Amino acid sequence: MADLLTAAPATAKPAPSPRARDRRRARRNTLIGWSFILPNFLGFAVLTLVPVIAAFTLSFMEWDSYNPPEWVGLDNFQRLLDDESTKIALRNTAFYALGHVPLTMLAALGLALLLNRRIAGVGFFRAAAFFPYITSLVAVAIVWNMLFNPEFGPVNQFLQFIGVDDPPGWTTSTTWAMPAVILTSVWRDMGYYMVLFLAGLQAIPHEQYEAATVDGASTWQRFRAVTLPGLRPVTFLVLILLTVQSFKVFDLIVVMTDGGPGRATLVLSQQIYRRGIIEGEFGYASAISLVLFMLVLVFTLAQFWFNNRRERR
Repeated sequence: MADLLTAAPATAKPAPSPRARDRRRARRNTLIGWSFILPNFLGFAVLTLVPVIAAFTLSFMEWDSYNPPEWVGLDNFQRLLDDESTKIALRNTAFYALGHVPLTMLAALGLALLLNRRIAGVGFFRAAAFFPYITSLVAVAIVWNMLFNPEFGPVNQFLQFIGVDDPPGWTTSTTWAMPAVILTSVWRDMGYYMVLFLAGLQAIPHEQYEAATVDGASTWQRFRAVTLPGLRPVTFLVLILLTVQSFKVFDLIVVMTDGGPGRATLVLSQQIYRRGIIEGEFGYASAISLVLFMLVLVFTLAQFWFNNRRERR
């Protein structure tokens, strides 16, 4: 018993320092964060990142999926410069984007301004404007092909009623086929972007409009001095989304015109599909897809640069 009483007490385990606790907490938070990110990242890596890297590699090869791929260097890109169909597809894609982007933005903004008022049934009208975006694209294309029918379509019948003796052939005309596709895509997409503009309009403080009204600003002056600056972040987002969507348009054109008549509505995405899936030229199709990717990247970075420059002013 005396030995027990005189024995030295056991040394207590020192408490961890605050810095060590902070490191453990940071490590635990990092692991928790990765546990949330990892499933999505794995899906992105398998379904997007790996195919993108494979397409980039294939753009320097010749491969038909039956024989081993053969390295050809820059031959596919040299072929791009000599391929008349690809040049036409590039011009058509640019024409579609130049028509689709501004018209959709104007239509969506106009709808948002109109439906941002307190009017009876505003919820119904907002839903009706958004409904085409969630409608089957095949159904939309078929209905608009019927509307644009040169002989029996309501569009040409209306034009003849108001005095147009020779209305356009629309999807049967090499001149009017692309405008018909653009009008259809604007009608389908404007409801979605209207919702984005509505969110931006409702985020603008009402006090700014009241102050502008007290200062004697007209409706147009309030729109220029209050509405447009307040919508700048949303407008930038809509511009980016529309630009990317316009450059990769595929399904609507395939259903409405299938690139015709002739090659009047052939776009880069459809050219990639024809060369790769139908003709089995996967290397050349990958080279076209890489060019399309670079075009979208350049335009997107240019828009970011222009927006950042304007924000600094």
